Amino acid sequence: MVDFTRRTILQLVAGATPFAALPVFAGQARIDKLIVDAQTQSGMSQRIDFISRALLGTGYEAYTLIGGPRRPEKFVVRDDAFDCVTFCETVLAGAMSRAPDEFAENLRAIRYHDGVVAWPERNHYFFEWGQHNIENNMCRPVAMDGAVEIEKTVYWHKALGRRTFAMQVIPRAVFLDNVALLQTGDIIGFVTERPNLDFFHIGFVAFGEDGKFLLRHAAKSRGEVVDDRMARFVAHNHVRYVTLLRPQEALTT
Repeated sequence: MVDFTRRTILQLVAGATPFAALPVFAGQARIDKLIVDAQTQSGMSQRIDFISRALLGTGYEAYTLIGGPRRPEKFVVRDDAFDCVTFCETVLAGAMSRAPDEFAENLRAIRYHDGVVAWPERNHYFFEWGQHNIENNMCRPVAMDGAVEIEKTVYWHKALGRRTFAMQVIPRAVFLDNVALLQTGDIIGFVTERPNLDFFHIGFVAFGEDGKFLLRHAAKSRGEVVDDRMARFVAHNHVRYVTLLRPQEALTT
């Protein structure tokens, strides 16, 4: 007897099979090796640091995903170029994987709501990306005293409709005063003040060997994955609020 879950039904409506949609590969050899090598690391934070550090210098490329309201969605797997979101997705999926054959399924679950490879189910807004990856136990929010609630209305594409989010955000001063609460590998989202968008950038918290507080991210302005001083990035971009997520170890059954 077939169990018609929400995921199964949505995949059938989207024209996919109820199983894993075939990915479009554009280079995955590096991430496979990094997954294997990262198994020497003791925890999620350490594996994220190991994999993301190895990808420093990888080129920035926007619009690597394939699909749209009138274009079939294809599941893209690549480790040769990233934007800020696909960099975090790739590193997180790699760090969650205990073997290379787990990577594609983890990436699919991170990128798409319920893992359904369909354009409407892609996590287009980072607020929803965070919500869905908290729901699937891949991340949890990092709370700080002094957080406030704001409301954001987004309207990026008419096919997605207008949405309003009530967001718990951390003011810049609170964030910078509480660095001791953070871990390498925490995912930081930078809230935008632009209309119709929720965030303008995301990346990983990192710490240099000398203890420097860093942002590890795929930087469009630099053309590659880099480490930047967090305080300098926050000041330069006039950041007012951030959100923080902490990746979790995969649940075992």
